[in-house]
Amino acid sequence: MNDRPLRILQVSTADKRGGAEHAAWNLFQVYRARGPASWLAVGEKRGDDPDVLVIGTNIKRDLWSRFCRSLQVRPRRKVELQLGIEDFNFPATSGLLTLPPQRPDLIHCHNLHGDYFDLRILPWLSHEVPVILNLHDTWLLSGHCAYSLECDRWKTGCGQCPDLNIYPAIKRDATAYNWRRKRDIFARSRLYVATPSQWLMRQVEQSMLAPGVVEARVIPNAIELSVFHPADRQAVRAALKIPQEAKVLLFSATVLRRNRFKDYATLRSAVAQVAERMYSQPILFIALGENAPAEQIGQAEVRFVSYQTDSRAVARYCQAADIYIHAARAEVWGLTITEALACGTPVVATAVGGIPEQVKGLDVSDSGLRNCDFDRYGMDEATGILVPLGDARRMALGIERLLQDEPLRLRMGENAARDAVKRFGLQRQADDFLRWYQEILKCRVTPPSTRARHAISNSV
Repeated sequence: MNDRPLRILQVSTADKRGGAEHAAWNLFQVYRARGPASWLAVGEKRGDDPDVLVIGTNIKRDLWSRFCRSLQVRPRRKVELQLGIEDFNFPATSGLLTLPPQRPDLIHCHNLHGDYFDLRILPWLSHEVPVILNLHDTWLLSGHCAYSLECDRWKTGCGQCPDLNIYPAIKRDATAYNWRRKRDIFARSRLYVATPSQWLMRQVEQSMLAPGVVEARVIPNAIELSVFHPADRQAVRAALKIPQEAKVLLFSATVLRRNRFKDYATLRSAVAQVAERMYSQPILFIALGENAPAEQIGQAEVRFVSYQTDSRAVARYCQAADIYIHAARAEVWGLTITEALACGTPVVATAVGGIPEQVKGLDVSDSGLRNCDFDRYGMDEATGILVPLGDARRMALGIERLLQDEPLRLRMGENAARDAVKRFGLQRQADDFLRWYQEILKCRVTPPSTRARHAISNSV
């Protein structure tokens, strides 16, 4: 590269949205501020940043295809959709290397589902430049779903899918075909894989993606610590019109009551049990991420707050809460958990997916608290409480214990903020990726000429 600045092209579903899109956007901005040439290629552009580039669909097709498109009809695709075949027909993906003003040194991909990216380009693309797949869910490992929940069929080939409605939903069971098609694509690719948690990396190692992996690393997702940090709780509550005397519980998720990967029913049941036992104490449960009328759960008030696009607004709710509670059926990495920890708010959460790697959790029972993992950290390092999946009773016990023991709650909050600074800062994540990029490029064999590009085969 002759000591010139690194050229990094990231690929994401959209520029401004939640979860994986937010992670890509943060890295895109940090890289640009540090000096590398940084671009973000997206399927949907919502902002006006000139370095955010749209992966278009203006590739010429034959006359029949163009005629069908003019009628908004794609006969073959309509048949495939009815059969449950995943849509990889996005030919503009082949122009990724010429999308930025200069050819990128590497491509860092985030979520590739979302109807914008052709996976069949990966064998050619990964031999042209290093391609990093940054997994935020398990879609690449399965025949259709972003989270397999309790199903293990993704390990052996899918088929006979127990739930076709899991996002991204399909109409018929073509999961075995979809799985084989992905397997064959990965087998011909040279991919670098990053996951935010060891839990997800273990899934990768057991999947059909593994044969295509050159190197893999666990690099936790991160947040902007200048936004998410402890603050004066009384002042923040006054600004948000939250009663000072209330015990405030917070949960944050997109469309949280209908989000099947979260478990709002367990949260609601746990809050009801806490309200019943602490009937003399005002309890406010803030559900951030959905607009709905307030309601009562026993003696507890439930206040719904619509989804906040401004991360500073989210941070204020975290700073105002006494406890962040999080029940999930599947979670690769709970970004909202990290945000709460960074604000000095202890967490009570279900121990699924990557959550135990985020929360240094105590176990709770009728007899009290104990450390979940004595080998990893001491009691003084605990940042929250972990409970089994779907166990509303244990979650209620954990919430009640922290609400009644203020010194313990405050100590956990201090531990959480300190731990977040060490492990979850955005600058730390950027450092880890930039070092890895340099190592990859240093070891990389000179790629073939673009003239050796292989055609995308529709038969894959």
